[in-house]
Amino acid sequence: MFKSKLAKLCASSLLVGSILSFTLIPSADAGLARSKFLGNIIAGSVPSNFATYWNQVTPENSTKWGSVEATRNRMNWTAADTAYNYARSSGFPFKFHTLIWGSQEPGWIGSLSAADQKAEVLQWIQASASKYPNAAFVDVVNEPLHAKPSYRNAIGGDGATGWDWVIWSFQEARKAFPNSKLLLNEYGIISDPNAAAAYVQIANLLKSRGLIDGIGIQCHQFNMDTVSVSTMRNVLNTLASTGLPIYVSELDMTGDDATQLARYKEKFPVLWEHTAVKGVTLWGYIEGQTWKANTHLITSSGTERPALKWLRDYLAAH
Repeated sequence: MFKSKLAKLCASSLLVGSILSFTLIPSADAGLARSKFLGNIIAGSVPSNFATYWNQVTPENSTKWGSVEATRNRMNWTAADTAYNYARSSGFPFKFHTLIWGSQEPGWIGSLSAADQKAEVLQWIQASASKYPNAAFVDVVNEPLHAKPSYRNAIGGDGATGWDWVIWSFQEARKAFPNSKLLLNEYGIISDPNAAAAYVQIANLLKSRGLIDGIGIQCHQFNMDTVSVSTMRNVLNTLASTGLPIYVSELDMTGDDATQLARYKEKFPVLWEHTAVKGVTLWGYIEGQTWKANTHLITSSGTERPALKWLRDYLAAH
């Protein structure tokens, strides 16, 4: 029954994925960045100026389990397809965000037995991989320190390591996504050396098992706006001590034009120029379409804010 159901959900996507894999149109000159990728999110539709600035794609919500399978056994990939197909046709790396997360999980998962929960999680991981086999990156577990899933005991619980459910998630993701780089993702790290130390413990458990390919740090405005440069460097060095690459996954900073500009000028280079940081993804850029006010870089009328003008010049030299 399980295999049959999964096959029906994913068979057509395998054909689409196979076709797309042979019809990529690389866009080597797209976006502002050259030395590493500078990405952004796509929600329901692709902004017409996306490739002017960005060369990596992360769906904002459409590849979160609660968005895809709000009703059990009815998967809606429409918005996710938009982001994935755009990334593939443009030659941009696509990141699947996210497989296992305690927030935005399906409302129906909590009422199931442990055995059924585990079966559903497996189905979700395998269906996602069948749909998007060419995802460059996968956020396997999102926010393990802050948002553990309700079903974690069904997939290993804390166990002997304290993080057996995370290890199980990466084991299954490695089987399902053999060609993707597997990442952790977490907030509150860049501004808190203690949280960074706890985060590294999880990363090292995964690294010792050959299950992780990089560490994601979100870098949202509530951590970035007031963090010191010295704390940022301290945290980045702690993460880099694992030997794993770092991916800044959800960057934004607030402020009026002058304040936002000053924050970008002071802090963006610390991230961009660290040798362990291999890519940076911003979390929205158009006014009225970002999750927090005053984090936008382009006004609703299409005008670049000073921080974006500076970013353009900075990246031209870096």
